Parts: sequence; C-alpha cells; structure tokens
Amino acid sequence: MSVPTPHISAKVGDFAKTVLMPGDPLRARFIAENYLENAVLVNNVRGVQGYTGYYKGKRVSVMASGMGQPSIGIYSYELYHFYGVEAIIRVGSCGSFSPDLHARDIIVAMGACTNGNYASQYNLPGTFCPIADFGLVRRAAEECEKVGVNYRVGNILSSDMFYDDANSGMQWAKMGVLGVEMESAALYCNAARAGKKALCICTVSDSFVYPEENTTAEERQNSFTKMMEIALTIAE
Repeated sequence: MSVPTPHISAKVGDFAKTVLMPGDPLRARFIAENYLENAVLVNNVRGVQGYTGYYKGKRVSVMASGMGQPSIGIYSYELYHFYGVEAIIRVGSCGSFSPDLHARDIIVAMGACTNGNYASQYNLPGTFCPIADFGLVRRAAEECEKVGVNYRVGNILSSDMFYDDANSGMQWAKMGVLGVEMESAALYCNAARAGKKALCICTVSDSFVYPEENTTAEERQNSFTKMMEIALTIAE
C-alpha cells in the first residue's frame, strides 16, 4: 500500500518516530495545543486528528485512535508499516479494579489481556500474550516515581465490550488484572508483528471500587495531564 492510506492523509515523513495515541481526537488536539511547539495538523480523515510538533526540542507526533481494538488496529498498523513510526504510546483512560488505585492514578500496562479475537489472525498454535516494550515500561515507571504520582505496573484488560452484560470485570480482577480499557491488546499485537515498540499508559477515570470518584467526559479530555507529560518525556 502507498501513502496516503485509506485512513491517514499524511505524507511520508509527516509523523515523528514516536506517536502518542489517545482514543479521543479532542485529547489529541489538547496535547498538540498545550504541549507541542510548532504543531502542524498532518491528518484529519474522519476527524481523527494527527499533529506533529516539538516537545522540549524533541520531534513528537500525536494522533487519535478512536475506540476499540479494530480502530486502533487500523491506525497503528498503518503508522508502523507505511509511515516509519517506531513507537506508539497509548495515552488513554481506564476503569480500575484495584483498591490501590483511585481516580487520576496511573496504570502502566506491562501486559494486555483481552476477551477479543484480534490475535486470531496470526494463526498461532496457542494463546499469544500481548506485552509492552520493556524499555518504555521501565522509563514510564521511573518517570512516575520522579513526578510522584500513584501508579501500578501490571496487566490490563482490553475488552471488546463497554456494556458487559455478564459484568465480568471482577473475574479478571481476581487474576490481578488492574483495570479495563479497549485498545491495548491490538496495539501490542501490531507492534510485535511489525517488530516495533508500544506502551499503554492509562489514567484511571472510573473505579469499580470507588464509583463516587468517577470523572466526567470533559475531565477525561482535558485534565489527565500527568499521563500526557510522562508519555511526552519518555518519547524517543
């Protein structure tokens, strides 16, 4: 496939080697407007905004993924395979299963469980375990320590259902899974297949343990700044 792709209108070279990838296009714009110098809009197909600029002299891109594994699967695949991107850092929100995590705390997702079938395309004779790049995990944890945010490193669930009729979240919690979101497993699969790097850093927006702490849509869009700053700092 040549560029532009069916989903990205950018030209070759428009993206930096590292792309931050929130789900929400408005969060992508927020990062570009508040953190990047000389930010240029390089993609707006379907309103999935992508920008490239500079953070403390370092060239960085940010582009939305949309919601769910199929959506991030498309965008991350095209970035890795057609635009020369080497690392994607998902900066998202998640629900927490852990009593040790409160609203606005951070999960660094070392692994991503899933109830989806994204990895079935590889025809593997077993179950693939989607994991993050260790170097990115280590730097993210070090940066969390440095800035003094409460965080945990561990497993997260990438669910294909937001409205789960079986209410199965706590079944995953008993296996030590820290929280739930909808994208990371597909991102980690694409990175593994392409020989590239990936990491998911999520801010807790909702808690199954402390529901009174749940955040609003506007707060999820604009106030999860510690996660954004950590991702920008560790971008290569």
